[in-house]
Amino acid sequence: MAVLTERRGDARREVAARRPRRAWRHRLDVKASPYAYVAPFFVVFGAFGLFPLVYTAYVSLTGWRADTPGSEHRFVRFDNYSRLWHDEFFWNALKNTVGIGVISTVPQLVMALGLAHLLNYRLRGRTFVRMGVLLPNVTSVAAVTIIFVQLFGRDYGLVNWFLGLFGVPHTEWQAGRLSSWLAISVIVTWRWTGYNALIYLAAMQGIPFELYESAAIDGASRWKQFWRITVPMLRPTILFTVIVSTIGALQLFGEPLLFNTSQTPTTGGSQHQFQTLALYTYDQFWQKFKYGYGAAISWAMFGVIAVFVLVNFALARRLRGVDAS
Repeated sequence: MAVLTERRGDARREVAARRPRRAWRHRLDVKASPYAYVAPFFVVFGAFGLFPLVYTAYVSLTGWRADTPGSEHRFVRFDNYSRLWHDEFFWNALKNTVGIGVISTVPQLVMALGLAHLLNYRLRGRTFVRMGVLLPNVTSVAAVTIIFVQLFGRDYGLVNWFLGLFGVPHTEWQAGRLSSWLAISVIVTWRWTGYNALIYLAAMQGIPFELYESAAIDGASRWKQFWRITVPMLRPTILFTVIVSTIGALQLFGEPLLFNTSQTPTTGGSQHQFQTLALYTYDQFWQKFKYGYGAAISWAMFGVIAVFVLVNFALARRLRGVDAS
């Protein structure tokens, strides 16, 4: 009996000794597990996002050129940015980027909003239609641009043939500034309208149907319901698509690169008429091997994107303030 009592006492003491260790492991698990779960993202981001960003900033302060040995260690401070300020090709690329971005983004989002509004109604085979509007986005940008280059061909292009039916003379779409902007904008709009339409459609699914029923009882037409209910409820989503589309437009690269049929596609045409900032960066960095200057252009493009995003946020806050008043 005494032996049994002694064993029970030892077991209780062992259990009592384990409790602090278990409590410590539990607290460690609760506090450290969230950081362990998100650590892979930050490791990948640091290796492939943050480090290249910081290293590009360092390179932009050097006079590194591939044809000048030892130039990677020549620190020129802000000379590249000073040169960039007086570079007419940089300002031309910025003008082309903003022009193509405006022409492609505004119609794209307007059509996407209207398309989403139509898809939100009960249609036959609407699942098939919803899948169909996303097909242009999943298609290779190279394949899409090559096809559109043929469509916009001067002599045998389908676009010129169609316009010729109305007496419009054949247009060499790659030669002019405005014509090349329009052609590239058509490619961008065709690729991304369905993608934005599905984003709007997903947001429309969250709008209570009772609002539309009440508006219909009060005699509001579908057009008024769209402007008085749908658009105000979609304002955060519209702001999101505007910002994302603006960033995408300012980073436009594949379409203008492949749209150029000359031997030097990074020039954006014989007169640089559709050379974007991304194309100009690539031309300076990988064609002329001016690494320091190309890095400076990259950071300048980052600054332009930041300015446009801040402007969008400011306009959105101002619109919210007007609505609140």
